[in-house]
Amino acid sequence: MSRRKTERQLNLVICLLSTRRHLTAQEIRRTVYGYAEAETESAFKRMFERDKRELRDSGIPIQVGTGDAISGEEGYRISRADYELPEIELLPDEALILGLAARAWRHASLGEAAADALFKLRSAGVPVDDEAAPALTPAMRTDEPSFGPVWQAVRDRRPVSFEYRKPGQTKAETREVEPWGIVNLRGHWYMVGHDRHRQARRVFRLGRVRGEVTILRGGPDVVVPEGVDLRSVVAGQKAEPERTALLRVRTDSAYALRRTALRVVPGERDDSGGGWDTLSCPYADTSELVRNVASFGSRAVIVEPAEAREAMVAHLTVPAETAPAEGVFDGPAVAEHSEPPARGPRSADQLRRLLMLVPYALGQDVRVPEVARHFGLSEKQVVADLSLLWMCGLPGYTPGDLIDVDLDAAKETGEIIIGNADTLAQPLHLTADEAASLIVGLSLLEALPETEGLEVGALKRVGEKLRTAAGAALGSLADSVQVRVEGDEQIDRIRRRCADALESGQRLHLRYLSGYLDQVTERDVDPMGLVVQDGYPFLEGYCHLRRDVRLFRLDRVLELTVLPYAAQVPEGVGRRDLSGGVLQRSGLDTEVTLELEPTARWVTEDYVCESVADLPGGRVRATLRTPAPAWVVRLALRLGSRGRVVAPPELAEEVRTEARRTLEHYRTPGTS
Repeated sequence: MSRRKTERQLNLVICLLSTRRHLTAQEIRRTVYGYAEAETESAFKRMFERDKRELRDSGIPIQVGTGDAISGEEGYRISRADYELPEIELLPDEALILGLAARAWRHASLGEAAADALFKLRSAGVPVDDEAAPALTPAMRTDEPSFGPVWQAVRDRRPVSFEYRKPGQTKAETREVEPWGIVNLRGHWYMVGHDRHRQARRVFRLGRVRGEVTILRGGPDVVVPEGVDLRSVVAGQKAEPERTALLRVRTDSAYALRRTALRVVPGERDDSGGGWDTLSCPYADTSELVRNVASFGSRAVIVEPAEAREAMVAHLTVPAETAPAEGVFDGPAVAEHSEPPARGPRSADQLRRLLMLVPYALGQDVRVPEVARHFGLSEKQVVADLSLLWMCGLPGYTPGDLIDVDLDAAKETGEIIIGNADTLAQPLHLTADEAASLIVGLSLLEALPETEGLEVGALKRVGEKLRTAAGAALGSLADSVQVRVEGDEQIDRIRRRCADALESGQRLHLRYLSGYLDQVTERDVDPMGLVVQDGYPFLEGYCHLRRDVRLFRLDRVLELTVLPYAAQVPEGVGRRDLSGGVLQRSGLDTEVTLELEPTARWVTEDYVCESVADLPGGRVRATLRTPAPAWVVRLALRLGSRGRVVAPPELAEEVRTEARRTLEHYRTPGTS
C-alpha cells in the first residue's frame, strides 16, 4: 500500500475528528496534508471519494452535512459519539468468557476480527485475556473458500450467485440465493436462504459451492422472515428413522451400530468368547442402512428386511469382482480448482493498525514485539508504522500539531512511547465483524457444560454488553450466524467428568473406540484440557498406551473411570498445536488414491485430501493420507460401486477380499 495514501487518510481522520463543524471538500483539500498532490479538480475528487469510501469500509463513520450555509455545499465530519467505542465494564468472569469466545476463532478466518476486538477492548481498559482458562479450547474452522463472501453477504443483506454441485450431480448448477444466515453443524457450514430459481427455502452446504461467490449489489436488501430458526432448518434436513432392521454382528465389533441399536440380544459364545449378537437398529433409508452395515465388512450382516439383504448383495458385487488396477491413472485429469492467488495487504490495513495502536499505547506499557505478534508483522514493519505516525497530526502540521513518537526508543529498547495524540486517544468502535465474531463464539460456549462453573447469567450479560457496545453497526449479523453443538446426555456426563478430573488433577481410564478402526482399546490418560472444535468435544491428554499427547473424541468414549491417583504429565510435554485442526499428519501416513463416482464426491468434502481432480464423466480422483490404511478398506466397502481404491494395489486387493468374504453371509437367505 502507498505510504502517502495511508498518511493522507490518517490526517483526514484526525482533521474530521477534531472539527466542530462540517468541512467542505475544498476546505479539506486546502487543510489536510496529502491532497495538494492532486493536480486537477477532477483528480482531487476521485482521490477524496476513494478515501471516503475506504474509510467507511473500515468502519469509520463520516457524516455528511451542510458545510457552507450560503452555497449549501456539502461538508464532512466524524462524530466522536459514532467513532469511539462506548464504555464497557466487565466483571472478572465476564472478561474470562469474552477471552474464550475470541479463542474459538483463533485458527479460522474470523480470527483476525476477534483478536482486533479484544485489542480495542484492552485499549479501553477492559481486562480481557484470550489465554485465560487454558484447560478449555473452543475452536471453529472455516476451511470452505466460500465462507468469507457468504459471511459478507449475510452481513450486508445482499443476494449471492454461485455454482453449486449437489451429491450425485456431474455438473454444477448456477444458483441465486437470498441468504438468511449460516449455521455450523457437525463441523460443516451451511447457508440457509431463499432460492430465487426454485422459489423456495433451501439449505446449501458451503463445501459444495464451486468457484467464486458473487455478491449481487443491485436491488433491495434481503429480508429475513420473522421467526425463522436457522439451526432447526439445517438440522431438519436429516430424515427421521421410520423402520427397524434386524442385524447380526460379531462379538466385540460394530460398536457404532450397537450404540444406535434399540435392542441388543447377546448370542451364544464359543470357547474363545466369540459369537454373534442380534441388533434391532432404526433406519430411514435402505441405501444408507446398507452403506453403514457394509463398512463393517464380514463382521455385520443384515438379516431383515429382505430388500435390504438384496441391496447389500448388489452393493458389494462390484467391489468383490473388481480386480486391482494395473495403473493409477486411466485418463487425463483436470484440476477441480486452482489455488487462489495470495492476497496482498488490503489498502486499509496499515491505517486500521495505527488507529488501534495509538489508544492502546497511550493507555498502557506496550512494546514493539507485542504489537508485531498481534498483527503478524515483523518488528521492522512496526517501526515503519510508527515512523509514518510521526508525520501525521492536526492541520497546520507544526511540531506542536504532529503526533510525538519516540522512534529511538522503539528501535533501541522496543518501547513504544506516543504523545500529543489526544484526538485518537479513544479506540474506534467495534465493527460488525468484530462484534459478531465474539457473539458467535459466545453461542458456542453456551452449549458447553464446562462453562457451568461461571456465575449464572454471565454469558448472557457479556452478550448484551457487546451488543450495546457495537450498536447499529452489528445489525442482525450475530443472530444470522449460529453454531449447533450435537450431543446427548451420555456425552454431557462424560464431558463433566473430564472437567472435574482436570480440576482435581486426577488420571482417567478410558474404553475408547478408534475413529479409524472398529476397535476398542483401554487407555490410561492424564487430562491436559478440553477442546471443542466445530461442535465436537475432545479430551486432550497424555496417553500412557501411546506415550504421547492424544485427542479423544468424547462421543467415542464407551466408558470413563476417574482413577484414585494424580495425573502426571511427563516434564516437557505440552499441548498440541491446533492451528492445522484436530487431525494430525505424519510422514509415516500411507498415501491412498481413490476414484469416486459423482455420488461419492462427499468423500472430498468430509475428509482432508492432498489433491482432488476431475475425471471424465463427472468422476473424481482424490488422494489422501492416513495412519490407518484399514480405515480405507472400511470406506471402500461403504462406497460399494461408487468408489474404488486404485493405489496402493495391495489395499485394493484387501477391499476385494473382504467384499467377497462378506457376500458369503448372504448366499443362504436369512442366515449369517
